[in-house]
Amino acid sequence: MAKQHLFVIQGDAQLQGELCVDGNKNAALPLIAASVLFPHKVVLKRIPQILDVKRMCEILACMKADVSTPEADTLEINTANLDPTRIHSKAWETVRAAILFVGPIAARFGKIAFPTPGGDVIGRRRLDTHFLAMQEMGASIQAQSGRFVVEAPAAGLRPAFIFLDEASVTATENILLCAAAAPGTTIIENAACEPHVQDLTDFLCQCGASIEGRGSNRLIVHGITDLKAASPFTIGADYIQTGAFIGIALCTNSALRIRRAGAKYLKPIEIGLKKYGARFTIDGDDVIVPANQELNIVEDVGASVAKIDSQPWPGFPSDMTSTAVVLATQAEGALLIHEKLYESRLFFVDKLVRMGARITLCDPHRAMVIGRTKLFGTNIESPDIRAGIALLTAALCASGETKISHAHQIDRGFFEIEKKLGAVGARIERIAVAE
Repeated sequence: MAKQHLFVIQGDAQLQGELCVDGNKNAALPLIAASVLFPHKVVLKRIPQILDVKRMCEILACMKADVSTPEADTLEINTANLDPTRIHSKAWETVRAAILFVGPIAARFGKIAFPTPGGDVIGRRRLDTHFLAMQEMGASIQAQSGRFVVEAPAAGLRPAFIFLDEASVTATENILLCAAAAPGTTIIENAACEPHVQDLTDFLCQCGASIEGRGSNRLIVHGITDLKAASPFTIGADYIQTGAFIGIALCTNSALRIRRAGAKYLKPIEIGLKKYGARFTIDGDDVIVPANQELNIVEDVGASVAKIDSQPWPGFPSDMTSTAVVLATQAEGALLIHEKLYESRLFFVDKLVRMGARITLCDPHRAMVIGRTKLFGTNIESPDIRAGIALLTAALCASGETKISHAHQIDRGFFEIEKKLGAVGARIERIAVAE
């Protein structure tokens, strides 16, 4: 019988010490997919040992790629013998980032047939943007027996002017991968420009492509046929993980030093946290969060209810919304959380209400949180990565014991979080249970 895991968390935690941030999950996954462009070895460093990375590697291994980990945070991938007809449907359907294999496989092999990818259930996540952009490059798209078939023209994908119908991160990454291998100039308008997209552009430039507009919504890609992998390539810090650790420190009134935090990408999170009266300092690439901060929601001008909106980069990250909700339960005052990107992101708040939080879900995109409230431990489940780490944060500051089932959801984005937080004083036990 298959086994699941749950976390048992003892509340009223007081943490102290240092946490080191992993490499950016959302940068690692497209770079793993990018390895398909090269018929030789690619070496990637600072790769987090998380479940989604393992699943992406399983997909590659099923297609006869050689994947190894000579060091804990290093991946070596060789796709010289890749067979894209050997896609393992079950593995593909467990991770949203599997869609990132479509572009490079179509660019190198001309055709790919694949099922719908999986991932977090946080709302509708369209594939249309990917397909429309690939069609601009000459690809044909068909749906056959529950699978999609993407086929490049005989002469290969061609450069194009592409205006994305939404600033989708994964669609931008997919088209970057296609365009880098398509000789000529491709222009991508309304591109996503998150730090992980910037990591991918840096990698492709080191491999021989020329990309103008890094960090902007307009990317000009000068592709070439003979890309050569720049090895090794080191990815940046997971600034969302940094934000989660800051949230844990604030909710538990703890002093933490967060190392290798990706400080240059924290301004949007810092601006959001000012709504709580929270503070932290930057020391090089480290973040220092002082203990015992009195959190008070700062009203908007005119004594209006304070509001946090999630937005594409460089706005407040959607991946921080769940942590923002929990943090609001521990701050004095009222805060309106407006999740603009995903209509199911806030559907975990009922679990916080069961713990004692005062939250009104106004509609799928908005929640009103009234703090400060004392939370109490209970039995809950993690619906997705970000809600999972937010619920774990709530459990650490609650009174009593909390059990969080579906721990694998947290594992998808945080490697052995119970050990990492345990090293600074958290009491978290992982227990295997029958599924």
